[in-house]
Amino acid sequence: MTAAGASGDGPGIPTLGAYTSGQLRRLGAVAGLSEADTDAYVGVLTEALGTVAARPLELGPPNRTFLSDDHTPVEFSLSFRPGAAPALRVLLEPGCGAGSLARNGRAGLAALRAMARRWRFSTGSLEAVEDLFLPPAPHGPLALWCALELRPGGVPRVKVYLNPSASGAGQAAGTVRRALVRLGHGRAAEALPEADGYPFLALDLGDWQEPRVKVYLRHDGLTPGRAGLLSEAAGGPGPAVVEDFFRTAAGGDAAPGGLRLDRRPGLTCHAFTDTGSATPAGFTLHVPVRDYAGHDGEALARATALLGRYGIDPSPLPRALSALTGRRPEDGVGLIAYLALAHQRGRAPRVTAYLSCEAYAVRPPEPAAFRPAGALRG
Repeated sequence: MTAAGASGDGPGIPTLGAYTSGQLRRLGAVAGLSEADTDAYVGVLTEALGTVAARPLELGPPNRTFLSDDHTPVEFSLSFRPGAAPALRVLLEPGCGAGSLARNGRAGLAALRAMARRWRFSTGSLEAVEDLFLPPAPHGPLALWCALELRPGGVPRVKVYLNPSASGAGQAAGTVRRALVRLGHGRAAEALPEADGYPFLALDLGDWQEPRVKVYLRHDGLTPGRAGLLSEAAGGPGPAVVEDFFRTAAGGDAAPGGLRLDRRPGLTCHAFTDTGSATPAGFTLHVPVRDYAGHDGEALARATALLGRYGIDPSPLPRALSALTGRRPEDGVGLIAYLALAHQRGRAPRVTAYLSCEAYAVRPPEPAAFRPAGALRG
């Protein structure tokens, strides 16, 4: 199924840049950004996409990016916390369409360095590990992604996502350990739980109060009980809190003990800020809700329940979905890709909804016989 209503804000042939810029403008209003700030961020997004921004949607995606299911090289997210407007973020692959993984990485680096010059921040932490994650002949599903937290004032916070499997999947754990040592977190690996893979290592660049090094772990067949034991963060969530979030997000809250993520795996993120400690300062659980819901109406209902549980106004989320697409939530699944619970030391818990652009395709809803999680075993 092709994307419904795939058009930009202006006349002519719809392009990737026009389509995602239109979504960003509408999401900016949902997040309370000024028109001037949103205009500035639209320019940043278009510039970061480079020449593929002008690529007509009818030609299909510029490459088969791992960033989204329909290969749109852009994903949005809204991060919610009590008593505040949601924070809007955009994740993108600045080297998309470069023709090879190596060229993709080089283009991504160039885009990041241009941002660093523009906003005058250091890329020193990235340069310290560049050879580990961007070798001459890289492997894996990605080279470099960039995330922008779109703040009032027109200057975003910047994050870079790197691929620990760049030298081969079998080298991923060792690559993460070497990177942590170089970044001053030599003891951090001790705090990482057992995992089935290392999909990302992320670095905060620029204006962050406490810049983080974040290690993402993959957990195949994850269950609520196992998820509840994965956090080692200081002051982090207890097992019952994590289990409750897991069950609600995955749609198995009515069947405790029988839920297992045996379609798409769950992810955890372990954030380190203090080089003198092995204890993470933050923990996030990511549940791929799109593989455990029949349609986006179900995913939205679960997200709404979770937001209310944490004392957060849920009303911006349905408005955000309308800002992305004109289709009904019941007519597809995947618009809400992940739901995540984030704890960071000294801050209120956050609930984040990761939102797909659907520039190229809408995943059809599951048949009526579908049962969430696919593994409600008695």
